[in-house]
Amino acid sequence: MNIIVLLAPISLALGIAAVAAFLWSLKGGQYEDMRGAAERVLMDDADDAPPPPA
Repeated sequence: MNIIVLLAPISLALGIAAVAAFLWSLKGGQYEDMRGAAERVLMDDADDAPPPPA
């Protein structure tokens, strides 16, 4: 029974920290442009292509 006294506050603190981290990322604009990020992954940049052999 004594372990619950230790584990309950730890689990509450971790839960509050997770919610705080989520709200921080939400405020920072992490989830603003989800569709654009998904489409940028599929685009091929010409700058990244290796130069043609000489």
